[in-house]
Amino acid sequence: MATLRLGDDAPDFTAETTEGTLNFREWKGDSWAVLFSHPKDFTPVCTTELGRVAGLKPEFDKRNTKVIGLSVDTSDSHGNWAQDIKDVTGNELNFPLIADSDKKVADLYDMIHPNASDTMTVRSVFIIGPDNKVKLTLTYPASTGRNFDEILRVIDSLQLTAEYKVATPSDWKDGEDVIIVPAVSDDEAKERFPKGFDAKKPYLRLTPQPNK
Repeated sequence: MATLRLGDDAPDFTAETTEGTLNFREWKGDSWAVLFSHPKDFTPVCTTELGRVAGLKPEFDKRNTKVIGLSVDTSDSHGNWAQDIKDVTGNELNFPLIADSDKKVADLYDMIHPNASDTMTVRSVFIIGPDNKVKLTLTYPASTGRNFDEILRVIDSLQLTAEYKVATPSDWKDGEDVIIVPAVSDDEAKERFPKGFDAKKPYLRLTPQPNK
């Protein structure tokens, strides 16, 4: 199985989920999507993660982003686990969880890393754009819970840089200055970015975030 790379088409699939059978591309439509996998149901780190994502649903909605989780357990198991997630985090599961017991989706997305575990999916994250292309991939070890604030930050950057000829600097957050891409000349930059820019170096020009 070849590793999925940035810019590749995100594989389509049809799967059983906690919200019934769904086809990934039909469900996703022209939204952005986050697909993230979990090693196993009823595990401590995953319980905290799913509760956190459920709590962040309004933030994902605001960004026109749908979230879908996956583990190799069954829908029944997912359903029983949902109560634990609510008990621990106070949040109801409010997004679909794929039951991937035959590992079909895990194989499509190369989520099983045999040197870590040959049966469980690693903590993978895929951000997929409206064009169904893979925009970001992240892989965490089973012992480390993910930072979903970072995933929201990346979505903000991806959506901004898809629309304007800018890039975002280290540790950038929504509302902060951005970098004008080197391919844009100073003359074009004056036209495109009427708020002006500060040239730290000829190739590093900062400008206020254009959609603010």
